[in-house]
Amino acid sequence: MSAQIFHGTVIHSRGPSELIIVESALVVVDENGKITNLVEDVPRDEVPSMLSSLAITSSCENVRYLPRGQFLIPGFVDTHNHAPQWAQRGLGQSMHILDWLEQVTFPNESRFQNPAYARRIYSSCVDGFLKQGITTASYYGSLHAEATKILADICLDKGQRALVGKCNMNRNSPEYYRDASVETSLKDTEDCIAHIRRIDPEGKLLKHVLTPRFAISCDPELLDGLGKIAAANPDLPIQTHFNEAEQEMNFTQELFPQFKGSEADLYEHYGLLNERSILAHCCHMTEYEMGRLKELGCGVAHCPIPNMTVGGGFMAAPVRDFLRRGIDVGLGTDSGGGFSSSILDTMRQALVASNAREVMSQGKDKGLDIGELFYLATLGGAKVCSLDDRVGDFDLGKEFDALIIDATAPGVMTMVEDEDSIRTIFDKFVMTGDDRNIKEVYVRGRSVKR
Repeated sequence: MSAQIFHGTVIHSRGPSELIIVESALVVVDENGKITNLVEDVPRDEVPSMLSSLAITSSCENVRYLPRGQFLIPGFVDTHNHAPQWAQRGLGQSMHILDWLEQVTFPNESRFQNPAYARRIYSSCVDGFLKQGITTASYYGSLHAEATKILADICLDKGQRALVGKCNMNRNSPEYYRDASVETSLKDTEDCIAHIRRIDPEGKLLKHVLTPRFAISCDPELLDGLGKIAAANPDLPIQTHFNEAEQEMNFTQELFPQFKGSEADLYEHYGLLNERSILAHCCHMTEYEMGRLKELGCGVAHCPIPNMTVGGGFMAAPVRDFLRRGIDVGLGTDSGGGFSSSILDTMRQALVASNAREVMSQGKDKGLDIGELFYLATLGGAKVCSLDDRVGDFDLGKEFDALIIDATAPGVMTMVEDEDSIRTIFDKFVMTGDDRNIKEVYVRGRSVKR
């Protein structure tokens, strides 16, 4: 891959309240897909001299000039995604979480024992998420090792950055869909870890993520075994569901009464709660558990769409409180757990959830603004996935995971008017744009949108 040069508007975040808009920026990406230069305020007619001063020998004919209405943003990070649920999206809405799993999800996920089926669905899934600008995803696979390896193969082939996990679950699911034993579950996990390290030895795009579905699905011996794998592999992230819904929380307490209702204490006891942990949902938080997440450095995958459509109740996670305490937060589509797999829709629903939370907190937790939503979808998510040293913004030395947005593309986005500022156009895209406005998608400098 040769070096790439872009000139035009660049928008990224360096913090929840640090939205940065640079017009007439010059961005240089080297042959390894890393950002080597980001020069601000370079008039178009001065691009050749600027490139010369930077000792960049590429012809000016190779510069990609972005017209008004187009701009570069970092790729979206989906911190919580059930890849097997791609084909069940929209089903079972309004059901309580455990009923939804039993009647919709487990029958669907069991089909991934068929490698041909897994390959067909996962290929569509990865293409679909790349099309929507999700350059990084933290995927739950099914419990099947072979299907999980297929998902990893597809992500690598199509160029998506991904954490890929074989789902561990050996109880409280149908006989036809559970790990045969603790030993089998752990062996399959080790097999998937080895496979991902074999196909991507430098970890350029892939990592295995340890994935106990949730404590309800794992007996103590399985959780203990996964904790030992986590301790032996400090490079591996960990993901699970955490304080998602009251029905789930009550059942967890019945199964693990010794932890007195604290999922934080439960997962910490088994060595699965630390700075590598990605905790999905976190809707019902006590002061104690807030403190533990902060102290242990855990990240939160906020999934507002499923929280309001599947699970039982209108669950608005305390995102403002997480941010206030310095707990990392990103966004998750949850794939099949809601009505949309779009990070843009997730951003909009996060706005709705935050407004509801403001009412619930009697004004203490103010609603999120568009800049904060964008941060959660990009750098915030990268931090949750422990990838912020590589992606999430356009800092020098980071890898070029990026989207070219075209606000003037045919579609239903709010029209761009002559007097609109760049910020106005950006706001219109976030609130009304869709995949038709995501013109190009890059991961490590490689164009990946089909």
